[in-house]
Amino acid sequence: MTAPQHAPTLDRDGEVFVLDIGDGENRFHPDWLTAVAALLDEVEQTEGPKALVTAATGKFFSNGLDLDWLFAHADQAGSYVETVQALFARVLTLPFVTVAALQGHTFAAGAMLSLTHDLRIMRADRGFWCLPEAEINIPFTHGMSALIQSRLAPRTAHTAMVTAHRFGGVDALSAGIVDATADEAGLRTAAIELARPHAAKAGPTVGTIKERMYGPVLEALREKDVPLG
Repeated sequence: MTAPQHAPTLDRDGEVFVLDIGDGENRFHPDWLTAVAALLDEVEQTEGPKALVTAATGKFFSNGLDLDWLFAHADQAGSYVETVQALFARVLTLPFVTVAALQGHTFAAGAMLSLTHDLRIMRADRGFWCLPEAEINIPFTHGMSALIQSRLAPRTAHTAMVTAHRFGGVDALSAGIVDATADEAGLRTAAIELARPHAAKAGPTVGTIKERMYGPVLEALREKDVPLG
């Protein structure tokens, strides 16, 4: 059983919204998915210049799918994965610039969520970014594969997907998984400052650019009744 965690929250620093996705393992429980969707609605419905930083508190950014819930509700696996992939598609095409601030372990679907953001900044000294699916015997869906391969260089995607390599912050920067690194104390502030200059770009044009840029990926992510396994 995973420890209880605080629900996602939304804050604001000037034109930059900060979505804190929790202080536990931040797995994608259905209630968590609903809460995140509602907060993204709030950001999208706010008029004017804006950008988004997605962050977390504690040891983990996110460990991805809530496997405990999934195994207990196997009959709902298809619709659950469909909902997760809908979140990926939504964040990938938000009509403003997004930054993921990775202060802790970023694994599996949590790592995929980080890839849906336009920019990523990671703590340099601790925490790993990893796609462990090869080790835990859960294959990537077509949508997940398309997402990962669209956001990473081919060699990096192959290494991450096939070998389940754990990238520390410095390695992740070298591999092009993240765009910058920072120390723990300055990470969230650095992410906000990375996002702030782009707030004026918010609007339908940015959303259209992303939709057209990632057309085949979005088609795969928006499949219905997605099989897992």
